[in-house]
Amino acid sequence: MLETIILEHLQQLPESLQQEVLHYTQFLLANHTQASLVPKKRQAGFLKGTFTLPLPDDFDEPLDELKEYME
Repeated sequence: MLETIILEHLQQLPESLQQEVLHYTQFLLANHTQASLVPKKRQAGFLKGTFTLPLPDDFDEPLDELKEYME
């Protein structure tokens, strides 16, 4: 049913827009495979050791690159 409706609409479009539909369907097929629809499992602790505590005393100070903007 859905395929029939899509084909009917597609036939009503000018050829230039049909070409765009083709490109879009190729994009969808390339980027939205069944593997990408399965959510990836999260891994606990993968950022461990990335952040060092305690934070430096000047953590909340503006960056040197932004001091002129902050004035």
